[in-house]
Amino acid sequence: MSAAVCGRRGKWVVLVIWLLVAAGAGVLGGRLEEVQRNDPASFLPAEAESTLVQNAQRASAAGDRVPAIVVYERRPVAEAAADAERFAGLEGVAGQVSPPVPAPGGGAVQVVVPLDGSDYDVLTAAVDRIREITGDRAYVTGPAGQSADAIEVFGSIDATLLAATSAVVVLVLLVTYRSPLLWLIPFFAAGVALACSRAGNYLLAEYADLTVSGQSGGILLVLVFGIATDYALLLVARYREELAVHEDRHEAMDLALRRAAPAIAASAATVVAGLCCLLVADQNATRGLGPVCAVGVVCALAAMLTLLPALLVVFPRGVFWPKVPVYGGAAEGGSGLWDRVGRVIARRPRVVWIGTAAVLGAMALTLPLTTVGPLAEADAYRTAPESVRGAEVLDRSFGTGQEGSLLVLAPSGEAGRVTSAVAADPGVERIGDRGAGGGQVLLRGTLKDAPDSPAAYETVERLREIPGALIGGTAAVNLDGKLSSERDLRVIVPLILGVVLVILVILLRALVAPLLLMATVVLSFAAALGVSGLVFTELFGFAAVDTGVPLLAFVFLVAVGVDYNIFLITRIREEAAGRGTREAALVGLSATGGVITSAGVVLAATFAVLGVLPLVVLAELGFVVAFGVLLDTFVVRSVLLTALTLDVGRWMWWPDRGLTRERGSAAGAVRGTVRSTSGP
Repeated sequence: MSAAVCGRRGKWVVLVIWLLVAAGAGVLGGRLEEVQRNDPASFLPAEAESTLVQNAQRASAAGDRVPAIVVYERRPVAEAAADAERFAGLEGVAGQVSPPVPAPGGGAVQVVVPLDGSDYDVLTAAVDRIREITGDRAYVTGPAGQSADAIEVFGSIDATLLAATSAVVVLVLLVTYRSPLLWLIPFFAAGVALACSRAGNYLLAEYADLTVSGQSGGILLVLVFGIATDYALLLVARYREELAVHEDRHEAMDLALRRAAPAIAASAATVVAGLCCLLVADQNATRGLGPVCAVGVVCALAAMLTLLPALLVVFPRGVFWPKVPVYGGAAEGGSGLWDRVGRVIARRPRVVWIGTAAVLGAMALTLPLTTVGPLAEADAYRTAPESVRGAEVLDRSFGTGQEGSLLVLAPSGEAGRVTSAVAADPGVERIGDRGAGGGQVLLRGTLKDAPDSPAAYETVERLREIPGALIGGTAAVNLDGKLSSERDLRVIVPLILGVVLVILVILLRALVAPLLLMATVVLSFAAALGVSGLVFTELFGFAAVDTGVPLLAFVFLVAVGVDYNIFLITRIREEAAGRGTREAALVGLSATGGVITSAGVVLAATFAVLGVLPLVVLAELGFVVAFGVLLDTFVVRSVLLTALTLDVGRWMWWPDRGLTRERGSAAGAVRGTVRSTSGP
């Protein structure tokens, strides 16, 4: 297989195939935005009450009406009335525009414009037209304004992220390789992998009803660039080593691919398995994120094990200039820094791992101090869009109740009883009758509290106790999203732990090492999330850690954290048969330290790019993952896992009888000679 990829003829066949695939992928991938769903309700499960109410609303005679609230501050009522007449003639308006309603205390006027919510392209265009009419004289807010702002933000994610991620990856590759040419090859291969993953996700969204959002598309971009660059670093490190031993670069790549591919493939399989666990998620957005990112990892793996080797052997050794590997010259050895670190750890490994675990444990103790919860609309953006500023004016002038915050679906024969019960609730400001047909009635009302507040959630929960009533509206959508996120966290976290543990047991053919690996990664995750939570609230001024962040951070940190540990532990196991586990631990650390550290920095840097976006949830996710990856790379893998391996010794491989019989010693490990090599 490897010879076919990087042989003298095979490389050209591979390149032609990839160029054809990339051309088609570019066309399909460019249409991914057409099938994205960025409205909050589409993220929810089909059986959620708010989803059922929304479906009934769309099927009703009134249609799917989403109110846009135009609020004027310190403007005359006549001006609002003139605008209202112009609003009525706009395309996308799905009902009668309300007359201007002055605030009880004066100072503000609001006009409610019902818009067609069945097509969010039409809704966004209508909101844009309303904003053109009002200019800077008013704010457009309410459910329609909020949806339009969210769709606009998500729609601009890809372009912003692509530019920022590309700049970060190029910079890291230039620093890593210190070559003006070499970085172009892995960067190009990563770009092809991204195009193919976008095309694959477009096909899944179009023909398999996969939920793809702007958020998942943004995460896909940074993940593919980050993980593809990681795999490239590992393969290029092996290739550089083999070029010093083999004159023929095709032969050198063949051997490099044979040695690096198993660890890279095992790494990708672990990440894909962890991502596929998201398929059991309750939320559509979370469930869709699993296959979205899994497709990206598979495309990155395919490109880095076929396209990248073919490209590398097309170019002569001079592509490594100015540090060109010379045939017959000295091979690059293990990292001197990590060699010294390993020898320091080997002097007192038990003290080192206990001390390191204690520090991580202390960091994890900050987790209970972290505020986790759904972010209110005003807290979801780093800079407030127009809909948020308008909502603040509404709150000051009209109170926190918002048009569309409450929808109630009830059987026609029980409409009176349900209406009375809803109206009697202290959290309901008003309730009205809007016929839905088909034996059901749709009641539209307003809650007294903001639809993204805990008080509104409590009202929705009380109303759901009314027999025969289904509760929807913006407050119910927010609550259902919160409940779904909490359920997904409870279900998916143990599932991922179990799946990854099974993979490690199969890969390492042992029980002790996989259990220790999982324990270190979970401890690292808890430390990263706890510290990040305090940074968010105390330093960045965020209101809380969004409900969805812990689960997504867990998926990426556990899968990727184990990923790096796989590179180290598989190398240790490979060396243990001939050297003994303790000496092998130092060989593995020294041999893999440099390249895995570079890979960790690349992945952390790409996820950190999410911080350039205006969405708090993505900025939080990027920070947690970046911090956790660096913690894994520099502390867990290099210090904690190495110290544990030195202390536990041959029993790491229990119940493998062959490796548990070996006779390594800590003293021998300290005196051991690190073999010249640079790859995992």
